[in-house]
Amino acid sequence: MTRATMLVAMDLNLHQARYLVAVVDEGHFGRAAERLFVSPPALSKQVRALERALGAELVDRTAHPVRPTAAGELFLAEARDALAAADRAIAAVRRHRQERAGTLRLGFMTASAGQAVQQVLDQVRRATECTVRLVQLGWSEQVEAVRAGRVDAAVVRPPFADTSGLRLDVLRLEPRVVALPVGHRLAARASVCLAELDGLPHVADDEVDQRWVRWWACDPRPSGVPVRYGPVVHTMDELLEVVAADQAVAITGGSVPDGHRHPGVAFVPVQDVAPCPISLCTRAGDRAPPVVALRRAVLESAGQEPPGVRDDRG
Repeated sequence: MTRATMLVAMDLNLHQARYLVAVVDEGHFGRAAERLFVSPPALSKQVRALERALGAELVDRTAHPVRPTAAGELFLAEARDALAAADRAIAAVRRHRQERAGTLRLGFMTASAGQAVQQVLDQVRRATECTVRLVQLGWSEQVEAVRAGRVDAAVVRPPFADTSGLRLDVLRLEPRVVALPVGHRLAARASVCLAELDGLPHVADDEVDQRWVRWWACDPRPSGVPVRYGPVVHTMDELLEVVAADQAVAITGGSVPDGHRHPGVAFVPVQDVAPCPISLCTRAGDRAPPVVALRRAVLESAGQEPPGVRDDRG
């Protein structure tokens, strides 16, 4: 029996272990609480309960950022393995159930890639005769929904905080556009440069990893001008309303205008920003026939064959 398995056998509270890992990874109780969708007091209470159960302090709360104690380092080394083993066990059962049901659960966000995804799914249906169930994901759920087994695959956009254990196959590169109020001086332009957006407030989101917000806002800017952030939005509809009200602008994917229109919003290409890769995210070790067929369809659609595709052909 491995030490990680022994931890699980000792009735380790996996929720408490996940809370501790989040605190150490974020270096801050408040940020960890946001990541876990719990209140800071509740998070602190759970970490204290774990420390009492083990009879040792696991984090140094006086340090900035918060860091593990010597006992915490020892615990975390094994707890991370235990958590990974538990996740794999849960995901294995979920995959088995889905394979027997012949259903492929595909996660997507609004305006994930439109027609390109539909063509890929049509090919998968022809190749496997499986049922495809689309599952809409929030902006913050992309890769975690795949890792946790809530979906078998997802169509995702960067950035990603952690892709360990996952596989990304690029479906296509999507140009980026800026959403502007129709009366804005730049709204009628054929394209704009990023420097022309300097000084304009950009929408924010307080429910996602802030790396996501900064990546889409192109922060930091090549010009060195600090990005100002405007109102917080959580959905595409909220984003469009904020832009239409001239409260902020938003840099987004070029496929968004295909699925989201607003009479008060104009979309203008940003010519000097790198395109956004639209990718298929799957668990790296997943060999379920529908998932294999989905990867193949994505590769054929993209006209490329990245390393590792032979693993699906064996």
